[in-house]
This record gives sequence, structure tokens and C-alpha cells, in this order.
Amino acid sequence: MNSPAVVRPTELSGRPDLVELTMEACKMAKTAASSAMDALMTGSAAALQSVRDCEEKLDDLDRELDQQLAGAITQVTPAQARELLACMKLMLDLERVGDLIASFAERAAIIKNRLDMEDIAQLTKMACLLENMLDQMFAAFQERDVNQAIRVLRSDSEMDRLRNLLVVRHTEDSSALRQESLHVLAMATALERAGDHVKNMAEELCHLATGQTVRHLIRSKDKPFEQLFLDWLSKQKPAKP
Repeated sequence: MNSPAVVRPTELSGRPDLVELTMEACKMAKTAASSAMDALMTGSAAALQSVRDCEEKLDDLDRELDQQLAGAITQVTPAQARELLACMKLMLDLERVGDLIASFAERAAIIKNRLDMEDIAQLTKMACLLENMLDQMFAAFQERDVNQAIRVLRSDSEMDRLRNLLVVRHTEDSSALRQESLHVLAMATALERAGDHVKNMAEELCHLATGQTVRHLIRSKDKPFEQLFLDWLSKQKPAKP
């Protein structure tokens, strides 16, 4: 089966400034994830402050888009309105991602010196994966690239797996149980939930780029939803003469 081609916008955006705000927010969330990972590994106060600055900037971008959207959406075509509504949904998810990353980093700053190396390694993997998901989401939104969005959807399963490993380690392995277990699980949950928000963004991008949702294509327990979406896309290509 052939992979779906890159899907690019067919019309110029009615409000490119609002699209740019969304893209800036995506880059800001990626920076926050990178800084949070640095704060966890090194305990850097500058990295923690960077996370805080990113969270504040994401809040500002969310407010700015919200203030401009109502007036803008009445002055564009239906296709452009769908793009602006997608920007609103993406911005809401990005603002929440910023909050969750900040929660993770603040807790890491408190207990970093009490964490063992295995926990730091697992949490670092999760933070790195989140950073990669946000990077892929930026590319997907910029190019309306369904392939990149599907990579984000697949990465979310790995995020869940890494969190589950930490849950098992801190609830079933008595040798790992200690005072910091609650903090570790809270940090892992914050990253996993941030990943869920990026997954929501990827689903929204698929809808924006193709006009079809991902979730309604789930019809079989034997296939993951991203495979079903790929199957659907392959059927939309015109048959060769």
C-alpha cells in the first residue's frame, strides 16, 4: 500500500497571522519540553526558568489568538474558517501541554537529587519523545503533512508504554518503592497526558488536511486506528487508467 502524499493547503490562509501564532506556540512547547529534559538531567536553574518563561508565553499566545479569532472568523471563507478553528483547538492543547511540562519540571527541581538513575533515564526518554512529537506536529501543521501526523499518533503508544513501565516499577516492585515513588508517577503522568494532547493535535491535523476524522474509521480490533486511516487514504487515490 502506498503512503499518502504530503497534503498541502490549497488556499492561502485568510489570517496568516493567527496561523503563525499557532506555529509559534508549537515551537514554544517544543522548547519547553527540551528545557524540562535539561532541568531533569542537570538540575539547571536556567533550564527551569526557561520552562516557566515558555509556559507564560504560551498563555499569552492563547489569549492573543482567543481575542482575535471571533472577529477574524467572520471575514474569511468556510475553508479558511475551518483552518482558524483548527488553530483554536491546537492552541488549547498547546497551552495545556505547557502547563503539564511546567508541572513536570517544577517537581523535577524539587526531587532531582533523590531520584535514582533508572527513573531519570525513563523520564528522560519520555521527555525526549514528547519533544520529538511536538517537532513532528510542527512539521505536520506547517505542511499539512498527514504522514508526520501519523508518526505522532504512533509515538503516543510508546509514551503510554514508558509510563506503564514506571507504574509497574513503582507499584509492583517492592525494591523500587520509596518516598519518591509518588513524585515519579506524577511526573510520568504529566508527560503522558502532554503526549495525549499532542495526539489530539495530530488527529485535528488529519481532519484539517483531509476533511475526515481518524476516530470514526475505527472498525476493527485487529488494526490500530492509524492503519485504518492509512487504508482509507489509499482508497481515495484515483485508479490508474
